[in-house]
Amino acid sequence: VQVEEFGGGLAQVGDSLTLSCVATGGPSSTYAMGWWRQVPGREREFLAGIKRAGDNTEYGGSAAGRFTIAKANTENVAFLHLKNLQPEDTAVYYCAVGLREWVTTVNARYWGQGTQVTVSS
Repeated sequence: VQVEEFGGGLAQVGDSLTLSCVATGGPSSTYAMGWWRQVPGREREFLAGIKRAGDNTEYGGSAAGRFTIAKANTENVAFLHLKNLQPEDTAVYYCAVGLREWVTTVNARYWGQGTQVTVSS
């Protein structure tokens, strides 16, 4: 499975940004998908996940209320909408794909290379 993220870049405080993740190939027609982020020197942080069927979502603490995950099931494309960005949101954002109903840090099978989001004040 090839996983690729799009949509990172430079933002200002209070801006919104939408990241996209495209998963192609592999053994399944649909995948559970999720988003993480990582700052140098810190562990990768779970942000949001969406079930294979796209009918349920879950969020990590930092994402609650400001980030929204969505999925276009027919194409294994996931989006992460980021609202009211703050400097502490500066990180590399990663998408991961899993073969079970949910993708977690433990069972994530395929990862993208990440996309940098930088928020300046």
